[in-house]
Formats: sequence, C-alpha cells, structure tokens
Amino acid sequence: MRPRDLSEFVGQSKVVGESTWLRRAIETDTLSSVIFFGPAGTGKTSLARVIAHVTNACFEEVSAVTSGVADLRRVIEHAEQRLGISGQRTILFVDEIHRFSKSQQDALLHAVEDRVVVLIGATTENPFFEVNAPLVSRSRVIELEHLSNEDVRVLVRRALDDERGLAGSVALEGGAEDAIVTMAGGDARVALTTLELAVACASADPTGQKRVGFDAVKEASPSRILPFDKRGDVHYDVISAFIKSMRGSDADAAVYWLARMVHGGEDPKFIARRMLIFASEDVGNADPQAILIAHAAFKAAESIGWPECRINLAQAAIYLSLAPKSNAAIMAVDSALKEVKNGPARRVPSHLRDRHRPGSDSYGQYLYPHSYPDGLVAQRYLPEGLKSGAFFRPVRGWEEERSRAWGEVRQNKARQNVSDPGSRGKNEA
Repeated sequence: MRPRDLSEFVGQSKVVGESTWLRRAIETDTLSSVIFFGPAGTGKTSLARVIAHVTNACFEEVSAVTSGVADLRRVIEHAEQRLGISGQRTILFVDEIHRFSKSQQDALLHAVEDRVVVLIGATTENPFFEVNAPLVSRSRVIELEHLSNEDVRVLVRRALDDERGLAGSVALEGGAEDAIVTMAGGDARVALTTLELAVACASADPTGQKRVGFDAVKEASPSRILPFDKRGDVHYDVISAFIKSMRGSDADAAVYWLARMVHGGEDPKFIARRMLIFASEDVGNADPQAILIAHAAFKAAESIGWPECRINLAQAAIYLSLAPKSNAAIMAVDSALKEVKNGPARRVPSHLRDRHRPGSDSYGQYLYPHSYPDGLVAQRYLPEGLKSGAFFRPVRGWEEERSRAWGEVRQNKARQNVSDPGSRGKNEA
C-alpha cells in the first residue's frame, strides 16, 4: 500500500503540499540532500520510494542496520563511475541513518559534499544530536509529524478498497474503523498492521466477505500503542508537557502525561527526579512542603518501582500541580550568580568576618540576633553596593507571608535602633 507518486501520498501537507520546496524539487527532479526526521509510520520511507519512482537518477538504498563502510564505498564508487560516464546522478537512501557509526557517516561526507550522491536520510531520532554535524550542515532537515486521525482514516479506507490491499473483500463495522484509527496514534504502519491482524481474526459470511467488528480489532491490538521512545524526542516532548502541565496547575493534564510515561515504560526515578527539581524551581517556598512530597515520591520510586509507585508519583504530581507556584528560588540564585560572575569583587562587611584572627578587634560590631526580641536585629548582611531585595523577591504563599512579616519586624527594629542608638552594642557574641 505504499504510495507510488505524490498524488497517493497522504498527510504531511507542510512538507509536500502544493508550492512546498520539497514537492517542487521532486516534481522537477532537482532534489538536493535531505534528512527526513520524524516518528515511525509518518511516511519517511514511503516518501523516499516516491522519489525513487519519479526520478531519472539512479536510486540506491542501504540500511544502516545491515550495511557497513564497504557497502557505502561500493555505492559511492559506482555513483562516481555513473556520473563520469553518463552524467547520471545517484540518489542514495539511507534508512535509520542515526544507526550509522561515526566512521560510516564520515564515509558519506565527501560524497555528499562533492555531489557524487544526493543523500536521503531517514531517522526517528533528532539528527542534530544523532547525525554528524558536517553531514547535517550539508543536508536539509525536514521534519515529518504524526499523521492526523483523518489521514489515518484515509489510508485504512484505501487499504480496504484498493486492489493492492483487501480489494473490497472486508467490511468494517461496529466502531472498528474508529478503533483502528485511535489505536494507531498517528502511525500509518500500526493502522495497517492492526487492520491486517483484525481481518485474520474475523470470519467470512456466506457471501465470502469478512466483517470486522470492534472485538476483532481489540483482539488484534489489545493495548493502544502510543509513541514513546525513552531515548528519543517523544521522550523529551512528553516530560516537557508533564512539567509544563504541573507549572500551569493542571492536575488532569499532569496525570495524563504521567500515564503516557508509565505506559511507555519510562524509568520512574527519572520522573521523580524531574518532580524533585520542579518542587524547588516552580513551587519553592510558596509551599515548603512540596520538596518533601517530591522527595518522598523519589524514595518510593527508588524502593518500590513499577507498577505500585505510579500511585506515589500520581499523588506527588497532583500535589505539585495544585501547590502555589513561585520561581523565586531559581531567579534568586541565578541573579546572584550573574552578579558574582559579572560584578566587582565585593568585600565581606567587617562585622560579618571571622573573628579568629589577629586584628579582628578593629572589626565592626556584630549584633547577635538571638539576643534580641523576635531573633532579629537591623544590620547589613549584603556587601556594600547591594541592597536588600537585589536577588530574592517573594512571589506568593508561605514565602510572601513570611517576607512581609519579617519586613514589618525589620522596620520596627530599625526605628527602635534609631531612637535608642546605645542599644546597638548590647549582647554582642
């Protein structure tokens, strides 16, 4: 059921729609090196086969899983001969190009750079991370996205009717089509495989036609296969959605993305570590209990593991979602780091310096807070040139309440010190 030309190619309108660069390059046979990057079942190989059908160039195909450097050199040598003798170009399709070693990718580099071959690479991994940078820089990276449900539906119906497929011998009923589309998760290969297995599970009626219902589809694919690669881009996309949902205080969304990771077999400690970071970065002291909840979830993930720790992780994710949010901690430390790196070398105020050295008698007086009511006394703690509030700025929750309360105490103490200057030296430690 692979498309034979662009008119049969379904989906990816941003990539091969009317007036796109790639469509014009394919139709005019002027393609330059490209790397197709996207999830499985989105049409990377099918698009390469379409190019093979319409191009006047010689089309060579190798798999990064089974081919070695010797295979590449043979293809490149033949391409050089072909170009020199007849002027015919060679298009080299490398499936799973990210699986090539550095030496294999290097073997391609000069051939691509010298236009001996036009490279079409296909990968499910981000090429900017998994493919040599010089090879990427000499190619155009084209990202393919998951197919929409309607795109998958078109492919399923075509497979039912087309002579290359089931040729009208099968009818879907009772929600079977919707089930196949939903279970595919935007993957055309999964949809067609599910259809094929469901047909095998169904029995023919007296007319010889097979009728496939929801139960047959469920039997063929008992668990929905949502894309999730623990080392790929989907992994980072899902954890990003998880974190942003908690930051947005959407507990439902946070639990959904958590479930995606649980279903995909993500390491529970990885999820818990991200929540532990989130507890300080996004909740902070707006709710000081958050870091304790996140730490408890991490210990549970570490000691219990799947499947039971999903409950601990869900509890923590819900708590972090509903907790008041503050990024004051990360903003404060990053702002202070910026000052330390770029500001002048500020001296420690003399009254804060260590007293266990000769000459410390000349240091300014240190006022011991425990000797004062409320455990607070007005004195400078920041170095000269920096004012209170330069780094830490409370946002809400506990930190805002405590900061406001301490601010009032400081103001009162400052007024007392002004009215009674002699009290400043009392009870020095």
